[in-house]
Amino acid sequence: MRATLIHGTRDIRLAEVPDPTVHLPGDAVVRVVASCVCGSDLWPYRGVRPATEPRRIGHEFVGIVEEVGAEVRTVAPGDFVIAPFAISDNTCRHCRHGITTSCENGAWWGQPDRHGVMVDGGQGERVRVPLADGTLVATPEQPDPALVPSLLTLSDVMGTGHHAAVSAGVRAGSTVVVVGDGAVGLCAVLAARRLGAERIVAMSRHAARQELARAFGATDIVAERGAEGVSAVKELLGGIGADAVLECVGTKESMAQALDSTRPGGYVGYVGVPAGGPELPIDKMFGGNINVAGGVAPVRTYLPELLGDVLSGAIDPGRVFDLELPLDEVAEAYAAMDERRAIKVLLRP
Repeated sequence: MRATLIHGTRDIRLAEVPDPTVHLPGDAVVRVVASCVCGSDLWPYRGVRPATEPRRIGHEFVGIVEEVGAEVRTVAPGDFVIAPFAISDNTCRHCRHGITTSCENGAWWGQPDRHGVMVDGGQGERVRVPLADGTLVATPEQPDPALVPSLLTLSDVMGTGHHAAVSAGVRAGSTVVVVGDGAVGLCAVLAARRLGAERIVAMSRHAARQELARAFGATDIVAERGAEGVSAVKELLGGIGADAVLECVGTKESMAQALDSTRPGGYVGYVGVPAGGPELPIDKMFGGNINVAGGVAPVRTYLPELLGDVLSGAIDPGRVFDLELPLDEVAEAYAAMDERRAIKVLLRP
């Protein structure tokens, strides 16, 4: 079968790899229907987190279960399933607290598990899924193909945007600022609207992303950055900043933008993967009673709730995919996202 490997900086290749098989009684083998490129995949692609040797890559996919181990109970061959970006048993102490990304027995796609066994990456034709009962979520029935993009967002970006909103305490009537106009930031806009925010300011400089942000529920757009961006936000929000700011980038500058846009007593929900040395100014936070919460989104915990809204048509996060390519063109998929020619790229085997 074919799968995507990263060999080094801006070196993505499709290669023949062995077909996955059930190794452990809790495994499943899933035939991938759709996968995608994530913004966090770009850090090794750009060399920020260098790949020292060729390895599988990709952590978002949906597909059809083909085979299960003897101990698997919650999914069966033929089920359409969503695979969150983290593998978890959904039963350990951390999972029971809802933090499935800290699962005591968990692992990450494309990396060694706790036993040192390499886990498949998600950008391929088939994937072996460890801890299938805890990791995979099956849809009640075979979904309409038109829903596949939205279902795919539940593996990461929609759940991550939702985590930012939940961490920042977004509720009915909240004023919200979203820092970042990538797929996660746009899903954070949608999540804030879903939770009842009254005013949602999307910080974006790109016309197509601004348009989608408005479609997802943004009431205002701010294109400025730095002090000018903060002034523009405060002018929109009565001079005091937002109740909740959702930081969806992960750089020092984006975190500063978020903190400066938050009103005294407000909350920053951060989900941007730290890539540029974000820092927390404790004096500023202490003096303004500014609260910061967030981290790696436990999307497995949120998945059942968000799945219901996708299946009912209440939300349509799949619109973040503005480019679809065959797996054969995975290198172009990475280049398009790296060069910001695409918000998010969906791959079909």
